[in-house]
Amino acid sequence: MSPRHTAVPPEVPAPTADGCKATREILDRIGDKWSLYLIITLANGVRRFNELRRGIDGISQRMLTLTLRGLERDGLVTRTMYPTIPPRVDYELTELGRTLLEPVMALVNWADTNKDVIAKAQQRFDATAESCCDSNHAAVQQRR
Repeated sequence: MSPRHTAVPPEVPAPTADGCKATREILDRIGDKWSLYLIITLANGVRRFNELRRGIDGISQRMLTLTLRGLERDGLVTRTMYPTIPPRVDYELTELGRTLLEPVMALVNWADTNKDVIAKAQQRFDATAESCCDSNHAAVQQRR
């Protein structure tokens, strides 16, 4: 094996159906587009709903509400509502949510470090795929 690839440690338990399902559901939650943005945004402390909405480009009010509700349900975010007019609602990471910052930031840093290498790999793949498709198309045209 090359030094860039490491084997899976032997202490990793064999997956079970229940374990895989639970893990998949958790990873689906934290791995979706908006959850990662929210977790990173809330890393800097308490934020109001509208502050989150303005700070996350492209998120709709409905999607922000649904994502925050899911993160709250999973115990990653707390919601504090103040009985003011208009109502004030604050969100922050829980202790459990803060433990997620290290692996999330490791993933963000990995993506940032490797974005150029990945872009080049995509360009090579796309050029090969286009070349392959062009030659297949030409072969089909010649048969007609």
